[in-house]
Amino acid sequence: MTVDVRQVADDTYLVHGHHTNWVILKDGDAVTLVDTGYPGDRKGLLESLAAVGSSPEAVTAVLITHAHNDHLGSAEYLRAAHGTPVYLHPAEVPHARREFLQQATIGDVLRNVWRPGVLPWAVHAIRVGGIENHPVTAPEPFPGEGPLDLPGRPVPVHTPGHTDGHCVYHLPAAGIVISGDALVSGHATSRTQGPQLLPDFFHHDRARALASLDPIAALDGDTLLPGHGPVHHGSVRAAAEQARERAS
Repeated sequence: MTVDVRQVADDTYLVHGHHTNWVILKDGDAVTLVDTGYPGDRKGLLESLAAVGSSPEAVTAVLITHAHNDHLGSAEYLRAAHGTPVYLHPAEVPHARREFLQQATIGDVLRNVWRPGVLPWAVHAIRVGGIENHPVTAPEPFPGEGPLDLPGRPVPVHTPGHTDGHCVYHLPAAGIVISGDALVSGHATSRTQGPQLLPDFFHHDRARALASLDPIAALDGDTLLPGHGPVHHGSVRAAAEQARERAS
């Protein structure tokens, strides 16, 4: 695959893989990688690091928004092959180990297969490893609170609902919010463009996902880097409010 690497700010890149995104944050030669795509995105992930002048060996840490297969895909590979620590919210650590799975099931997909885009998305997701089992053997909770001492100085913000331990990452100095699946700008199963929640069947707890738009709206930023869809420019508060309106 050929990945689409977009520079959105100094040393900040949004990468589009197989219907999912990841983010590269640089600081000199060091890199923070936020999410890792599907298992089938590994070649593209490595290509994206090379495209910004980096390498797997330069990745200081992997931050995961949440432990679904389309975000966790190569986390264990980087940990095992390069010793890269994989950090998540404490509530998401056992999810990454696959002690349980808060992910749309095949039954959920079949019940929603009548929706436009769901069947081709499902077929594609299976082809790129969406239902494979790729647990992280030794995931770790965030090393401290507030800005993490990692390239980009990301600040984790707990936004449960999509999963119990879902987090967005705020880059206050750059006015950027890396929103994972708590707030997206598009998806293969949605006919809507712009800020929105994912379709209900993707959320472990829709009510909490809706409530988590509040802490996102409180973040100071004018650029949204979602887990799905293109970069969104404009007030993050307004984006969260638009998603809330569309979900009502």
